[in-house]
Amino acid sequence: MPIAQSEQLFTIIKSLTKAEKRNFRLYVQRLQSNEDVLYVRLFDILDKAEEYDERDVLKKLGDISKSQFVNIKRHLYTQVLKSLRLIFENIESIKVREQIDFSHILYNKGLYLQSNKLLDRIKEMLPESGHDLLRLEIIEFQKFIEERHITRSRKKSGKVQSLLTESENQEARVSNIVLLSNLKIKIHGWYIETGHVRDQKDHYQLQTYFDSELRKVRITDLSLVEDIYLQQSYMWFYYIMLDFENCHKHAAAWVKAFDDNPSYMREDPVLYMRGISYQLTSLYSMRDYKRYITVLEKFEQFTISHEKYFDMTGQIISFLYLYTAKINRHFIVGTFEEGLKLEPEINRMIKKFGRFIDIHRIMVFNYKTAWLAMGSGQLGLCIEYLNKIINLQSAGHLRTDIQCYARLMHLMAHFELGHYNLLEHLVESVGRFFSKMRDLNEVQKVLFQFFRNNLDVKDKDMKQSLHTLKKEIIRLELNPYEGRTFHHLDIVSWIDSRIRGVTIGQVIGERFTMIE
Repeated sequence: MPIAQSEQLFTIIKSLTKAEKRNFRLYVQRLQSNEDVLYVRLFDILDKAEEYDERDVLKKLGDISKSQFVNIKRHLYTQVLKSLRLIFENIESIKVREQIDFSHILYNKGLYLQSNKLLDRIKEMLPESGHDLLRLEIIEFQKFIEERHITRSRKKSGKVQSLLTESENQEARVSNIVLLSNLKIKIHGWYIETGHVRDQKDHYQLQTYFDSELRKVRITDLSLVEDIYLQQSYMWFYYIMLDFENCHKHAAAWVKAFDDNPSYMREDPVLYMRGISYQLTSLYSMRDYKRYITVLEKFEQFTISHEKYFDMTGQIISFLYLYTAKINRHFIVGTFEEGLKLEPEINRMIKKFGRFIDIHRIMVFNYKTAWLAMGSGQLGLCIEYLNKIINLQSAGHLRTDIQCYARLMHLMAHFELGHYNLLEHLVESVGRFFSKMRDLNEVQKVLFQFFRNNLDVKDKDMKQSLHTLKKEIIRLELNPYEGRTFHHLDIVSWIDSRIRGVTIGQVIGERFTMIE
């Protein structure tokens, strides 16, 4: 039975749609005991509450003991899940799981022939791609029945042998899926711990590690799921290596695997959207606008045509990835002011899904909105969004890269506003923060040193200081291991905007027009 902690219970009730709440109330109408009445009352109280306040909830429930309250919460949590289980029975894996449960019931009733026959039908229900673990479970249960009973199949040795061969083949496939799944998680884990490669030593270590792990898996005669897992592994490997062309190549292969299997696309739209998102991330890093806009349009069309298949997770993922891609498009072409028009809709969606979006996702949106404001010359708004990141108490070691760049952009904004007295304090604060970071790159160090050394530089000397900074930044740009900085902060465009007295958006827009 699930453990219904208060926050978990409150969150799941808040996640319910109107239809799901109506279904729950219909589901519990048949219950009549006093405890059932209490848990329905608890459901109504939590449904109406904006935030969880246990004292207020207990007061509204009346005179009950703490142990009784714990039991009511647990019971309510379980009943909500059961009512949802009835609604989501159209999900392929849930339908199959239900049929497997029925076969177990038939077997326990002594109806093993009916059970075995049902298992045959269930295998036919399964699509050719995916559900490998469920398929193996079905086969193993059939073997269990064959081993314990003399069925009609036992009289046909060919069918039994076919079942054994099917079991061996399926076990091998599942084993390879596990290894491929482990591979993509390990490579992603490397990125979480280390980030992008920082030097030749990192490059060698990652290459050696990836090659050794890849040797453990079979990479030929792959199923759809195996192929997607393999493409994900390569995609992460090249992303960490800062090789965005190859990163895009494998993300595109991941997406194509879905395009070639539309039924699987409907079944797991989230994984499909993740693939498209990484295509867009790679193209953004390469500033390949033509391919970027083609993939973005494909993404938008997909969300429109497949929205009816999205559950809550699908809705959230489509919002996060699609709006990130829309913002990045404005970064490429320099239309920062137009990009800021997305701000109200993004904030509305964050408010709508706020309970279900992790802090780091919100942090990224705040950072991107701050850069839109910075690029369009709205420095007050930029600082407002950066403060949301800098003052976030629960951030800890979460996305320290974003926290570092937010502080640098914060210095840039106050520098443009001429807040030199405040900058003295801010530079000291940022210095203390940076001293705790083990992964500062040369670009970050050079930019920070610029602010530290130019707080009292006169206006007539400032352009020279900016030209000197630009030369140093361009020199560092040639180092492939410093490239990660420029994905977060276009420092050269900021320097040019300061020298020329125009917005960052204008600088980028002019450069984009010349390239196009």
